[in-house]
Amino acid sequence: MNNIFSEGTAMSSQRSLMRALGWTDSEMKKPIIGIICAQSDIIPGHMYLDKIAEAVKEGVIAAGGKPVIVPSIGVCDGIAMGHAGMRYSLPSREVIADSAEILARAHAFSGIVFVGNCDKIIPGMLMAAVRLNLPCAFVSGGPMLAGKMHGKRLSLSSMFEAVGAYNAGKIDEAELHEYECSSCPTCGSCSGMFTANSLNCLTEALGISLPGNGTIPMVYSRRIMLAKETGEAVMNAVKNNIRPSDVLTPKALKNAVAVDNAIGASSNSVLHLLALANEMGMSEKDFSVDTFNEVSEKVPHICKLAPAGEHYIEDLNEAGGISAVIRQLEEAGLFDGSAMTVSGISQHERVKNARVLDDSVIRPMNNPYSPTGGLAILKGNIAAEGAVVKKSAVDPAMLKHSGPAKVFDSEEDAMEAISTGKIVKGDVVVIRYEGPKGGPGMREMLSPTSAIVGAGLGADVALITDGRFSGATRGAAIGHVCPEAAAGGPIGIIRDGDIIDIDIVKGEINLRLSDKEIAERLKNFKPLEKPVDGYLKRYRAQVTSASKGAVLGSQK
Repeated sequence: MNNIFSEGTAMSSQRSLMRALGWTDSEMKKPIIGIICAQSDIIPGHMYLDKIAEAVKEGVIAAGGKPVIVPSIGVCDGIAMGHAGMRYSLPSREVIADSAEILARAHAFSGIVFVGNCDKIIPGMLMAAVRLNLPCAFVSGGPMLAGKMHGKRLSLSSMFEAVGAYNAGKIDEAELHEYECSSCPTCGSCSGMFTANSLNCLTEALGISLPGNGTIPMVYSRRIMLAKETGEAVMNAVKNNIRPSDVLTPKALKNAVAVDNAIGASSNSVLHLLALANEMGMSEKDFSVDTFNEVSEKVPHICKLAPAGEHYIEDLNEAGGISAVIRQLEEAGLFDGSAMTVSGISQHERVKNARVLDDSVIRPMNNPYSPTGGLAILKGNIAAEGAVVKKSAVDPAMLKHSGPAKVFDSEEDAMEAISTGKIVKGDVVVIRYEGPKGGPGMREMLSPTSAIVGAGLGADVALITDGRFSGATRGAAIGHVCPEAAAGGPIGIIRDGDIIDIDIVKGEINLRLSDKEIAERLKNFKPLEKPVDGYLKRYRAQVTSASKGAVLGSQK
């Protein structure tokens, strides 16, 4: 279990630098475990990751390794939301993956523990894990607790919807300020089944993290224990040569999609699992947007957490967590329990003693919220490559909807219209040029969807975009429309007043125009190109369609 620097005169110079760090002779012979930690003082979910990393360090030392903490960047989507900063969120995923690869290869780590929490950090780290194929494990910072106000529990989505209610004249500034001070009471990833918590739960389904990783709140001492156990687990993986190629397999990816649908996870998980499949070298024949519908048709939706329901991640934790969800799915033949985990045991062995402790939070398979999963892929003449909706968070009245388009070429233009009462019942808001190329960066748009819900139009207005939505979004919000407007997609030729037909149950979304009319409009269509520079200019030149995970084309 030595490292490459431990023996021989050829590495004397490298060892001299380790001595400059204060390493002893015995430390220099131990496996070097890189703890890639995304701690920062600007992301609530990352504020205490230094404490998590220190606990991992203790676990590594106890198991005979030499831990070193190194950094990772990160973006807080909530803080970046609603302004130009959100253009950098999805592109940051590629930087996170690349920088983790650089750190690990340059310093010849023997193993890695990835310590992240929020939206693009975990997917970027997963991509790096596949590329590096070094023994590794994941541990997150954990979710924040739900807020409380006048006996009602709150989350970040409550806050954004309160802004919508204020703009609609439904609450005053004093009440809005009370929401602001109550919605996010502790550090941690936002308290509902939003993107960060979705991905952290899916690391359990993938088998690359330990049980509880997705649900134990950041402020619980059990989170520190989990971090120590993760440090020990990665050392076991090093000793037994358990690598991501043993854990992050096609069967694990299908398992993650099953859990994703069962818990009603964020629509962003589609984007990130597609990117992970790309890193794994899977073809579109083996894994594509269609895979999500195939799984959704079989997997019932058994957890309904905020923003779709009244329960929060802390409730899922107390109800038995993801292990209890997995056990129910496995017993129903919807989860492959033979998949390997980072612990060196199968998923079946890991969850065999798990049980549901509150069936109001994790419903039994014979009493689901819906017999099909929480996500749906829609296709039609607007979206030949697909579009994504978090079906579990859609008002039943909006599962089928037809209405006139109100078209906007940016999120800001749409927000101005929504906040000034220009959107009315029955409308279909279309926001384009917000895709991976068009944005560029594929901004999340929690503000428009929250403004619609806050204005009391959640059961009357749909929103479609080639951009994407926050996991905190609810309502008939259909994102990832592909091909995007900037790539010449039909969403770019929609005009105000065109009728759009949406049938989420059937998985269809269509512009009510003849094929001839669509072809004629496309013939004369020239996409807009927004002026950008720096990293975003390079990103736009390389990024692929959201239907392929919005990965950089030059990687393959």
